[in-house]
Amino acid sequence: MESSIPYLSRRNVLVGGVLASAVAALEMSPLGDVLGNDHALAASATPSDTQFDIGAFLAAATTVSTSLGNVQVQFGGPAFSNFLTAKLQRKPNRADQSELQRVLAALESAYAWGPNGLFTFVMYGVPYFNRLNQNIVNAAIPKKDSDHTRSVLQEAVATGTDVVSGNGITKLRYQVPVKIENNDVLFMLRSNSQTILADVVSFFNGSNKLNGKAVTSPKFGGLLTFTGNRVMFGGVGQPITVAKANNLPFTQFLTPGQPMWMGFADQQTDASAGGTSSNPISNVTFAGGPDSHKSTAKKGDYFDNGSIAHLSHNILDMLQWFDMDTPTSAPDDDGVFTERVQYMFHAPNLTPGNTDQFTNGGGEGILPNQFRGTGYAAQTASGQGTNPDANNPGQNEHRIGHLSGLQRSSRTSSGKALHVRNDGPGYDSLDVPDGSNQPKLQFIAFVPHADFFRDMRANVAAQDLVKQFNVPDEDNGLERFITATRRQNYLCPPRRHRAFPLIELGA
Repeated sequence: MESSIPYLSRRNVLVGGVLASAVAALEMSPLGDVLGNDHALAASATPSDTQFDIGAFLAAATTVSTSLGNVQVQFGGPAFSNFLTAKLQRKPNRADQSELQRVLAALESAYAWGPNGLFTFVMYGVPYFNRLNQNIVNAAIPKKDSDHTRSVLQEAVATGTDVVSGNGITKLRYQVPVKIENNDVLFMLRSNSQTILADVVSFFNGSNKLNGKAVTSPKFGGLLTFTGNRVMFGGVGQPITVAKANNLPFTQFLTPGQPMWMGFADQQTDASAGGTSSNPISNVTFAGGPDSHKSTAKKGDYFDNGSIAHLSHNILDMLQWFDMDTPTSAPDDDGVFTERVQYMFHAPNLTPGNTDQFTNGGGEGILPNQFRGTGYAAQTASGQGTNPDANNPGQNEHRIGHLSGLQRSSRTSSGKALHVRNDGPGYDSLDVPDGSNQPKLQFIAFVPHADFFRDMRANVAAQDLVKQFNVPDEDNGLERFITATRRQNYLCPPRRHRAFPLIELGA
């Protein structure tokens, strides 16, 4: 069974397995509950059939003035998320499906559907569907619109800059081979309150209580074994709070008031489907929306409002991000703000930043998520429009920004994002070679089909452009700073079928 040291724990918690460690992680956190104002909680507001479509329940977006113009961001929560993975010990039956339906209803009866209450998403991996009647599975799961022989659900694969035996990819500090996980079920619990999340995890672990009232805990008769817990926090200023509590050596270089370890806000509304009214979240569902339809599904099908979720676990090398050779050394030239803004966004640097390029991030943490077209990564990889190369007089730098690589395939031709990202920071010891707690990127994205994410990840890794234009590894986006240690794809079914899908059909 997999387990991890709790993300903010100061000691190992081994008693009680994965769920006990999950509770301990929440209870030992220096981050308090982050309760804000729920948005649009009118009597008419009801949960969407697309599980992750929660925009109506979040605080409204706000406009921030930057040196490059106004940027609309949404910091409305939820501030915390638990990812609980589980394996099945047998094929579920109708009684198991009814029990999961009861459990989900009990959670929503105890806690309102909202960031100050609880959001619960349930997703299913390839191993789950492999247990079922394959005729029913094949008839129900949509196929790619461009290839009717290929299911929208495929298992995750290692990508071009993941560490894999024999592929030649190396990382400076965290040389950890990526693992393709094989869990059956993923529960994603989201809330502004760690207290609520700890209560829910305790409920799963047999407390027989929810919100102070007696409620029978799940009784699955040995059906589920929880295999892992990952905790994500994403509230404004939380990374600095964690860094200070743990005396991390780069604390003074973090950007105040930002929700991500690397300092740049990842919450622009136009960077994700559903963030604006002109780009509805339906664009990433199987049935599709007005701008995108990438599967054979149509409205009314069993999985119509579902999507594919890619979950990955990533170690961040924050010392390398600030170009610090050791925890006690000063940052160096490759860690200045003007470099970091090019790693994250586009080349050349969007803005010069502050005179002091390190303290408090060295520059703005909120900058526009500009769409520069599918060919911009190739343009800068070839040295067109980039800064002069100090090491090669008369030439420009060959480099690729993370956003430039992502946009090779992540959007429609008009610039509408075809994914929904719920990623955020973590801090734990999972997969860290020396067992120490390290900053993490807990990443989950919802996309129209598995191959869409595979292609998007290959394009952001940009190994084809690196080879074609001799782009130095140190000038290729965020790839050298991130070690992905785990990946898996899940099917996120419509809300109406989130309890062991297809079982009622005899699968």
